[in-house]
Amino acid sequence: MKAVAILGERNVALVEREKPQLHDGEVLLKIHYVGFCGSDLNTYLGKNPMVKLPVIPGHEIAARVEAVGAGVPESIHPGMSCTVNPYTNCGHCSSCRNGRPNACRFNQTLGVQRDGAMCEYIAVPWQKVIADDTLTLRQFALVEPMSVGFHAVSRAWTTDLDVVMVIGCGMIGVGAIVRAALRGARVIAVDVDDDKLKLAQELGAHYTINSATEDVHARLQEITGGAGPDVVVEAVGAPVTYQMAINEVGFTGRVVCIGYAKKETSFETKYFVMKEMDIRGSRNAMPEDFRAVIEYLKRSSADVEKLISGVYAPDQAEEALEGWVANPGKVFRILIKF
Repeated sequence: MKAVAILGERNVALVEREKPQLHDGEVLLKIHYVGFCGSDLNTYLGKNPMVKLPVIPGHEIAARVEAVGAGVPESIHPGMSCTVNPYTNCGHCSSCRNGRPNACRFNQTLGVQRDGAMCEYIAVPWQKVIADDTLTLRQFALVEPMSVGFHAVSRAWTTDLDVVMVIGCGMIGVGAIVRAALRGARVIAVDVDDDKLKLAQELGAHYTINSATEDVHARLQEITGGAGPDVVVEAVGAPVTYQMAINEVGFTGRVVCIGYAKKETSFETKYFVMKEMDIRGSRNAMPEDFRAVIEYLKRSSADVEKLISGVYAPDQAEEALEGWVANPGKVFRILIKF
């Protein structure tokens, strides 16, 4: 079968791999779309310390069930459209014991710590298959990245009483904006690109701030009456946005960090104590986050097709990644179609 492989820094090739064998308890999936995410881009650029090369990328999956092995429940059958929960969990580490398998110490995400789904077929345990009979395949490809943003909002214990600032309006930040708005919060979207901010507003943001052209602090003071936001979701992964989150969150507020800063970052640590803030990490997503995204996509009238920036053939994967490198501010999600 055909597969896209990242062989090294800025080195992508279309390779041949054996079609996976179907074992008991597994489901064979015919892949239709796979999204490139930020971790895949960092792998391509040689900036992903968690990956082992060469690797088949991809964990944002839209597929149909091709066949099922022995022991798979009858509710999963050939022809079903689905996505996949791409994470593993050991069941024994402190995260798993505490009911948070999304943060398993020994997690192996498809396309990062193990080969992913950017190929024609993949076999997965049936428990990882998330099916629905109403979503389109293109919608299924958006479920996993949006679920990461949904999870961050849950980590913040967001309610309808909160003002939530989301820094970064990529796919994961958009997920956080949608989820915070669904919970009744007032949402402030922050980005450096006006097109992304416009789409964020269409998807639920009440206010937008272009941090490249506006005074973020002054605008936040105006919007919040001087109090600052109750929740800040950092969805960029840069020193300046981490510092913005700490500096701008209101007293007794919550900061939730999704992005990885690539450099060491210094903070005014007095704010940690003075504000009595909560600083929380947010990793991957829980099964209930996947379900919540699917329900949103089923019920929403928003045009989520606008989140798809381009669709490419497998032999155009390098072209797609280079386009993202050249113009990162304009990309939400790139899909590879098999």
